Formats: sequence, structure tokens, C-alpha cells
Amino acid sequence: MNKAILMNFVVDKENKRINVAREFDAPLPMVWSAWTQSELLDQWWAPKPWQARTKSMDFRPGGSWLYEMVGPNGEEHWSKADYKTIEPLKSFSALDGFCDENGTLNTSLPRTLWQNTFTEKGDTTLVDIVITYDKLADLEQTVAMGFKEGFTAGLENLDLYLSAQFDLRKQNKTSNRARVTTYLNFPGKTEEAFSFYKTVFKGEFTGRGLQRFGDIAAPDGAPAMSEADKKLIIHIELTIMGGHVLMATDAPESMGFTLTYGNNMHINLEPQTREETDRLFNELSEGGTVSMPLQDMFWGAYYGSLQDKYGINWMLHYQPA
Repeated sequence: MNKAILMNFVVDKENKRINVAREFDAPLPMVWSAWTQSELLDQWWAPKPWQARTKSMDFRPGGSWLYEMVGPNGEEHWSKADYKTIEPLKSFSALDGFCDENGTLNTSLPRTLWQNTFTEKGDTTLVDIVITYDKLADLEQTVAMGFKEGFTAGLENLDLYLSAQFDLRKQNKTSNRARVTTYLNFPGKTEEAFSFYKTVFKGEFTGRGLQRFGDIAAPDGAPAMSEADKKLIIHIELTIMGGHVLMATDAPESMGFTLTYGNNMHINLEPQTREETDRLFNELSEGGTVSMPLQDMFWGAYYGSLQDKYGINWMLHYQPA
């Protein structure tokens, strides 16, 4: 993935607002999902070494997003965004403010109105962000506290997320034959786990073998990766019994990921046709929760994810060979 084509940050004191224009080298549906789904926001919203952790999210007018920013020494700062208007794949606005873990607002601190507008520009997406303050002093205090640097770092996390999570899929799908795989995430122990599974099942690493984060070029301007993180696994495939394939990615906290047992395993379906992908997705999601709607992704696939009504996580991935 290329670096952001556009990044403008303007402080408009006359109108008491901050204007940010940020372009991403990804299609509109993918960028929209990253801004509107809690499990994706948690991956990039906080500038490292801080982490964002969602407690609850109800993305609809009148709903809210309650989340905490957790520091490297365990510091916790809670915020709540109350959604005002939503035009799917176009724009949304929210009133943001500091609160406690129960969502009770701190009335001694100011709230800010965010208006985010998404525009498709061919293969890229422009996000225009307008943050409005009630008082000029509040805006000036925010800028003095390093908002520009922190928010810019978060947006760079999103670049890295888009690249690292999906860029390798196209390389590893070499035919259009339908298959079912199991996709796993580990907080830094993928190589250890898969060496164990390789011994147990007497299987073989397939695809491109062990691919590490350090083996791929990070987006220009992305935060520097530690030597330890460079050695982690970005993608691995192991064929076990009956031709079944396990796949996995390391998702450590140092990269902003939050894993819990239960959300770290998906059954990955790769149907032969787009129509079959639609059918399976629609039927599996009935009564469940869609985490990412089926959509055309920038790496050329038709992809979505969901949790069915029994709590099982599924990914559907159709990509013509």
C-alpha cells in the first residue's frame, strides 16, 4: 500500500474548528468499515503505545461508542461519542467527550462535534474531518496537548492495518477452487503454535511458508516497527489432516490488537462464485451479527465477516483466480 496521497491539517481559529483531509489507498467500503466498526477502530484509533478498547458501540443515530484509551503504564481515559447523523458510506457526525467507564459525561470538560465525510476517488478514499469546538480556548488547549501528532499517528496506524491485514491474501490465493480453511490469531505466538501443530499433525507449511512482518514493505510514513515485531508472523498456512488448511496471523498488543479467547478464530470460506458467497453469507448471518458486510476489497476480493446466532465466527472470501 502506498503512503497517504493527501494529508492536510488546518486549525481554523476564526470558526473554532480543526479541518483534516486524509486520503487512503483503499476503497470506500473498506475505509468506512474501519471508521464505523468497533473491532476495527480498536486496531488503529489510539496512537502507539496507547491502545483503544471498546466497551460498547451502537452505530446508529441516537447510539453511542463508549471506549477507553489505555496507556503503556495502565493509564485509562474514557470517552463517549454520541452519534447524531449517519448516511451510510457517505458521512456521519458525533458529539465526543470525556466520561467515566459507565459513560457518565465529565461536564467540566468540553465536548467536540465531529463531522466525517467520505468520498470515493477511484481506488482511493478521501476522508474530510471537521472538529468543531464551543470555545476557542478549548481548541487551543487541544492543539497544545499534541492532538495533531496523536491523531496523525492514529491515521498512520490505519494505513498499516489496511496493508498488513489484507495485502497478502491475493498472493496466497492462486486458484478459484472452493475451499474451507480455519483462520487463527495469536498475540505473538503464531510460529510457536504452528510448529506445535506441524508436529502433531505431521503436516507441511504450504503457500509461501512463514511470512514475517519484516518481510513486507510497510507503508511510507508508518510508525517504525520494533525488531521483535518484525520477526512475528504476518501469514502462515499449514495443511493438516484431510487436506484441511490452518492459516494464522500474529496480532500482538504492541501493534494495537486486542485479542480475547473466542474472537481469535474464524472459519474461512472461499466459495467458487460470487453468488454462492452471497447465499452463504446471508444465510449464516440470519439471527447473527455482521461485523463486516460483503464488499469489494482493494486487493480484488469480495469479502465479509460475521458471527452467527450460535456465536461462531465466519469469514467469506471470494476472489477470481
